Amino acid sequence: MNNTNLKKVIFIVAVANFCYFFVEFFFALRIHSVSLFADSIDFLEDSSINFLIFFAIGWSLAARSRIGMILAAIILIPGLATLWAVWQQIIFHKPPEPTSLSLVGFGALIVNSSCALLLAEFRSHHGSIIRAAFLSAKNDVAANIAIILTGLLTSIYPSIWPDTIVGLAIAVLNANAAKEVYQKAREEQKLSRGVA
Repeated sequence: MNNTNLKKVIFIVAVANFCYFFVEFFFALRIHSVSLFADSIDFLEDSSINFLIFFAIGWSLAARSRIGMILAAIILIPGLATLWAVWQQIIFHKPPEPTSLSLVGFGALIVNSSCALLLAEFRSHHGSIIRAAFLSAKNDVAANIAIILTGLLTSIYPSIWPDTIVGLAIAVLNANAAKEVYQKAREEQKLSRGVA
């Protein structure tokens, strides 16, 4: 496998995630959306993961396993931020603007689908660190579809709850991805000690 091609893909994914973070974060604050807020923080987390991976490619199995454990912790950050956003939404009880919610969610779907397709070819290489990037992008596609549907549902039934539920579901998806990446990193750590 060509590490140069992999590094190029990882860098493109990192930059795409970093750029779309600003779009989603702006609209999340503007329309008071928990799901967009959670997803925007997720974009920032994904860009951090991919920039870390960009530098970790080519490291030893032991070093990559340590990075995998760090990435598992990073993946949990959006869930914690989402709890704060849920609390704010419950206090102010203002449903998000549905059209903007669906349109921004659709833009996120395009970005994440493209990233998942780029990463799919490499998902079985470099163990936990590439798996972290691929799982994150794949989970984000499902989250973005849910955000689009939330916008449609909110236009029919103006309520904070569809948006709140989807925001919390995004946090759960990230927690599951974090668990899987951590388990893979632990396996690599044991393997590296066995080799040593």
